[in-house]
Amino acid sequence: MKTNIENILFIDIETVPQYKCFSDVPKNIQDLWIKKMSNNIKADEDIEQIYQRAGIWAEFGKIICISAGFIHNKNDKNIFRVKSFYGDDEKKLLSEFNESFGRFLEKHKYNIMLCAHNGKEFDFPYIARRMLINKIKLPKILDVGGKKPWEVPFLDTMELWRFGDYKNYTSLNLMATIFDIQSPKDDIDGSMVADAYYNQNDIERIARYCEKDTLTVALLYLRLKGIEIELEINN
Repeated sequence: MKTNIENILFIDIETVPQYKCFSDVPKNIQDLWIKKMSNNIKADEDIEQIYQRAGIWAEFGKIICISAGFIHNKNDKNIFRVKSFYGDDEKKLLSEFNESFGRFLEKHKYNIMLCAHNGKEFDFPYIARRMLINKIKLPKILDVGGKKPWEVPFLDTMELWRFGDYKNYTSLNLMATIFDIQSPKDDIDGSMVADAYYNQNDIERIARYCEKDTLTVALLYLRLKGIEIELEINN
């Protein structure tokens, strides 16, 4: 089925552990973390080191930024617009995203798709889980429980690249490189987000990084679908 590119919302999120240090974690959550990670600790690691990766799990992490972008044709120009929702208050940023998302859905008469890199296994379920934890009602597009695969309005650039090979994982950075997708150079990558957030207090830097990844996802999707258009960037 052909998808109208103007009906796709491209998404990227940045997440961190809920606490800066493992020692700050409440004791009951510490115990549950230790239990969850008991089979994943290497000989040269300790719990404090392992906790730095807690942002991967929605139960132990939190979202600090969501960037959402879409392609809009105006006067025969394809313009990529992107907006970020970020900050220390996760419930506030999720609520603001949800409100803006709702307006986007209405504008497109609820006929939209969400697209992210590894979004089906990470971004989309993570957003949904953190919304529920923060007592925010899920938008219908994220409430996919019980739906058949063809009813789920998700696009995933990593899945498109798999071609059915479900053991394959290819990072967004690697795919952008092999497809020669020119995105702005950055001084940060995903492994540095927690440090930039907790130690450098530089959420603006993280938001810029998240927006660039959102643009990269859009450009990658166009390449994977063989769509040749020029994009102008409008933040």
